Amino acid sequence: MANPRVLVTRPEHQAQGQTALLASMGIEPIPLPLLDITPIADADPAFPLLKSHIMDLDLYHKVIFTSANAVATGMELIDQYWPQLPIGIEWFAIGQQTALKLESYGITAQRSPIGYDSEALLSLPLLQNITEQKILIMRGEGGRETLAEQLRQRGARIDYADLYRRSMPHYTSEQIMGTISDKPLAAVLLTSGEAVNNLTQLIDDHALKALKHTTLVVPSARVARIAAELGYTRVITASGPDNQAMAETVLSTIDMDDRT
Repeated sequence: MANPRVLVTRPEHQAQGQTALLASMGIEPIPLPLLDITPIADADPAFPLLKSHIMDLDLYHKVIFTSANAVATGMELIDQYWPQLPIGIEWFAIGQQTALKLESYGITAQRSPIGYDSEALLSLPLLQNITEQKILIMRGEGGRETLAEQLRQRGARIDYADLYRRSMPHYTSEQIMGTISDKPLAAVLLTSGEAVNNLTQLIDDHALKALKHTTLVVPSARVARIAAELGYTRVITASGPDNQAMAETVLSTIDMDDRT
């Protein structure tokens, strides 16, 4: 019997580490990116506001990066307009991977040790007494509002630096069916609620009926709730969204004795 097949749905530029790790574990990774990441271009009507926030970076008390994608896109812009980083800013990251990405730019960011989402970050002591502080949230356009809403309730003044757009990739029905229905899937890795929604929209009713009984591995209770609300019946929450945590969870769900 062939190695178990696992659907990998991270954006294409982020999936290589995950696919390599799965392959090293004897699992066949099947790529199907469910999000396209497109940086806001200079000619985009949204760019002048984004640029003004970057130019005013030294006016902010705190800067929060919501994802590794936000770090990659945001630091490219910051490097263009700030040959040296302004001093006095407190940097924050949602999740370990985001913090590690910032470290690669020489920035040590505060992150929560108890979770990988906005709610976990909001528990940090440094984000409690923030009345009248200016905070810049570096994110993808149209992200969750929980972080900004809670920080405003605590008295902070919030601006968004919308760095990129997320969109659902276009696939033909043949591409979808060839990936999902060609051979059985042992599991599907989904790292965001948006990816769960896109998967549900992309596949036809017949394939969806079968897929809803396939094991989904997700990174958080919030994403698990989204999947359950959409009718998926086998949802397992990993200890985090990083490649190792997701891969180890997949491995624990697969009966490796079925392989020869």
